[in-house]
Amino acid sequence: MKKVEAIIRKSKFSTVKNALHDVGVNFFSYWDVTGLGNEKEGHVYRGVSYSTSDIQRRYLSIVVNDDFEEITVKTIIDAASTGDVGDGKIFVSHIDECYRIRTGEKGGNTLK
Repeated sequence: MKKVEAIIRKSKFSTVKNALHDVGVNFFSYWDVTGLGNEKEGHVYRGVSYSTSDIQRRYLSIVVNDDFEEITVKTIIDAASTGDVGDGKIFVSHIDECYRIRTGEKGGNTLK
């Protein structure tokens, strides 16, 4: 099993969520995060423009079976990409085991 973690633009979240659903990723966790990156977002307050290095993003955490890693990553890249700096990052790590709390079942079948 693999854990796919993605940090994406908040404005692309609905597109990514729908694209993941279309390929069969029906369960994942997400939350709003603030981070620092290469992009500098501009803000206007009372007619004065200023920039900040604090960037609002959405963080997705998805666990998939090994054979579904590539399609998950490709789907996120295709749906989240704008071609501009600040599109985000994807991290993939190995998951040793997964348990279904309700039944105590373990293994890759618990993801279905």
